[in-house]
Amino acid sequence: MPHTAVPFRGSVTDVPTSAARKNRERILRAAREAYAGEGLDVPMTTIARRAGVGPATLYRHFPSRVELITAVFAGRFAQCVAAFEEAFEDPDPWHGLCSFLDKVCAEQAADRGFGAAFLGRFPGVIDIESEREGAEAGLARLVRRAKDAGQLRQDFDPSDIILLLLANVGLAGQPPQVSPAASRRLVAYLLQSFRAGRTDPLPPPAPLTLRQIKHAGMRGPG
Repeated sequence: MPHTAVPFRGSVTDVPTSAARKNRERILRAAREAYAGEGLDVPMTTIARRAGVGPATLYRHFPSRVELITAVFAGRFAQCVAAFEEAFEDPDPWHGLCSFLDKVCAEQAADRGFGAAFLGRFPGVIDIESEREGAEAGLARLVRRAKDAGQLRQDFDPSDIILLLLANVGLAGQPPQVSPAASRRLVAYLLQSFRAGRTDPLPPPAPLTLRQIKHAGMRGPG
């Protein structure tokens, strides 16, 4: 009986393209999990091993660690920008400020890598200079709105938000059954102290900016 050939339904080039896409997804998934639990210092070779690919495959997709970290967190920074916009659109300036800080601190406590990237502790990630400038301008705007509405104490300084983030980032290294609840409680305590009311004067604000945190070489737990 003559052999009848079965026609090939795909393209030869589809095979490596599909395989490459799957490898990229596996690398990004492994990197997200590693950075969330262990911070940004996880070696590239470790990520390749956890993704089930060779180092050469990882470096074909992401020639440097900065490029890998950028790919992992670019979407998260876009979410932060969206959270800023939501806060600005909130008709209640105090609620907008609190909602934004709740979201950022929850992300920070749940993901050590995100906290480090957000605070600028890994230079070169996601055009960090422009991201930092935009974040600081947004924070100053949220603070000004809440002050103008008489809801935020008048001696509050935008650098006090940096203090909040620095305090909160330490919780990212705690077990997952601890860090979310601890972060919510810490943020709630501090937000209550920020609110306008009968309060004693504060000492002068510390000269803190996201840029100074980066250049101080501060690192997260571990």
